[in-house]
Amino acid sequence: MKKILHKISDYFGSAWRLAILDTKKGRWIVDPAPSRIGYLKAENANGRHILMQPVDESRYLLADDLCWKLICRQHRQADGTWKPGRMVVETSPRNYQVWIHSQRELSLTEKRYWLKRLGSDPGADPNNRWGRCPGFRNRKDKHRSTCGQYPLARLIWIDWTAEAQIPHTIFEASATGEPLSHPLPRGFVCRKNNICRSDYDRGNQSATDYSYALALARRGQGEDEIRSRILSERTNWDNHLSGRRIELYLDRTIRRAKMIIEETGNRSK
Repeated sequence: MKKILHKISDYFGSAWRLAILDTKKGRWIVDPAPSRIGYLKAENANGRHILMQPVDESRYLLADDLCWKLICRQHRQADGTWKPGRMVVETSPRNYQVWIHSQRELSLTEKRYWLKRLGSDPGADPNNRWGRCPGFRNRKDKHRSTCGQYPLARLIWIDWTAEAQIPHTIFEASATGEPLSHPLPRGFVCRKNNICRSDYDRGNQSATDYSYALALARRGQGEDEIRSRILSERTNWDNHLSGRRIELYLDRTIRRAKMIIEETGNRSK
């Protein structure tokens, strides 16, 4: 485990952090020092997720929910060698995340454009995005085996010596003022049912959470998944200063969303 942390530290230029995510109590930051390994393993064994993130996200891009075929097509050369600046993590069997270390800074608009091109999960917005840390278990209930075991996130490849040359992209302004990128090439598959919290921004944190919870519930997501998605994608919790207050707030929000679904029927957005 110490070797894995050392490699990740080299990849992020020694400026990175870990976080523990409790789907009911929230997320808290942990120093990625080797001395914290025992504590992190204990929290992971108690059902919590261990996540990682560079301190400066401007030059890192995280593509999520990728299959091996897509990785081979987009992140490896024709001779089978890896393209520069990649870190590949198998988060669950046959499911992967790929970090890309860019030579230049990338805006959020650019990141969203390239993540669509890479076939990343549209629900994994790049704003304050955390990835799963290899060496710890993926504690999502859907990955639990029949014998009660959870899969270990594995470090497949890491390149801390090189950086990726990501082309500049020209964005044009639409009539509404929103940026428009060039059309995606034919053959790109858009997962229309995958959404993210920023799609439901109502200019108010609570209203946005409620709209997002309602949309996720209508798509058949369970309470734990809805709670986890809001916790991981909302960045400002100033109005809820304790884990207990966050837990009660999320319970109310999800309960209201489910009541609407029961009253109006499970209609799509």
